[in-house]
Amino acid sequence: MVTGGDPATAISLWRHRDFMRLWAAQAVSAVGARITRTALPMLAIMTIDASASQIAFLGTLSVAPGLIVSLFAGGVIDRRAKRPLLIGADLVRAAILMTVPVAAWMGLLGMGQLYVVAAAAGAATTLFGIADNTYLPILLGRRDLDAANARLEVTDSVAEGIGPWLGGVLVGLIGAPLAILADAVSYLWSAVLLGTIRTQEAPPAAETGQSGVLSDALGGYAACMGHPIVGRLLLAQGLIALGGGFFVALYMVAALDVIGLGPATIGLVIGCGGLGSALGAFAVGPVKRRLGVGRALLVTLLAGKLIDAAVPLAMAMPEAAVPLLIFGQLVGDAFMTVFFVLALSLRQEVLPQATLGRANAAFHFTEGVALVAGSIVAGLLVLVWPVLWVMVASMPLGLLAAAMMWGARSG
Repeated sequence: MVTGGDPATAISLWRHRDFMRLWAAQAVSAVGARITRTALPMLAIMTIDASASQIAFLGTLSVAPGLIVSLFAGGVIDRRAKRPLLIGADLVRAAILMTVPVAAWMGLLGMGQLYVVAAAAGAATTLFGIADNTYLPILLGRRDLDAANARLEVTDSVAEGIGPWLGGVLVGLIGAPLAILADAVSYLWSAVLLGTIRTQEAPPAAETGQSGVLSDALGGYAACMGHPIVGRLLLAQGLIALGGGFFVALYMVAALDVIGLGPATIGLVIGCGGLGSALGAFAVGPVKRRLGVGRALLVTLLAGKLIDAAVPLAMAMPEAAVPLLIFGQLVGDAFMTVFFVLALSLRQEVLPQATLGRANAAFHFTEGVALVAGSIVAGLLVLVWPVLWVMVASMPLGLLAAAMMWGARSG
């Protein structure tokens, strides 16, 4: 049982029926998103004989629309009831995915349709994630957020581990079209669970200022930067994502080509990251009680980013690569999970509910753009530098992020 807080809090969450329904819906949605991400390219290859460039473009479309959605979703979420948006996102994903097996069975499936499906499902997933983070304080109030976010973080980590595997198993057992249909049904079930939540939302307060994509985006950033710690967190998490883009682009290259590990070993190493995230979620409450929020954010971020050095060290010392990489995944992910849970809970606690959706959207957009930028920069640098040195070059970004939190210790 993941608590992320004291035993009384854990018991209260187990007894909070509406939170348990939201948790279950989020778990189904998280696994479903990973099944879609795995099954769609498999379907394209197996059914349409898609080329490598088409598969790459399909992957891009599953992510890029989410960045666009995050620009305007925050204001929409702040001005509307959150639960109907969550249900709507699930229903959109279910409906758009159901078109895939129908078209496949009729012999009409093409890459154009899969591009639309990937883009629409990715956009709806982004809307669901931002609305979910904004809805939680309404459902719980602001006292159990650490424990609740710890549980949701573990659920997401588990989904990242089993979702792709489950997608592959379903494709192998029942075929890609039926796997997509099963995923669509999972979103319908998530919508049903959300529909059973009884907590009533107060109507959002009327706003007198300007509204629009630009105004909402600027309002989200203003809400973040107007708080002494949340503003630093926004900058820090942008730097973390920028450095993370290097790892997204080159981690598999480092493991396969530079170190020479096999696919099974790499799978084992990456799987340790999910275990590390679970351990980190267990530790949220004790770390916060011992260090306080500000110091805990600094210590966990600094430790997590220093442990990133395990990857270039593994490339430099291939004979010790596996234990180094496992250490990085297990311990590094544990520290970073504590950091991200506390960071999310902090902004949910201290920012006004009326602007929380826009603030969450600002974080999502900043991290998404930074991640893509980091991947592009890493891809360019590796043309002139060895992979080892490109990975080393990402290290100062994490340390600079930690320096941001040093200045916020007493904020």
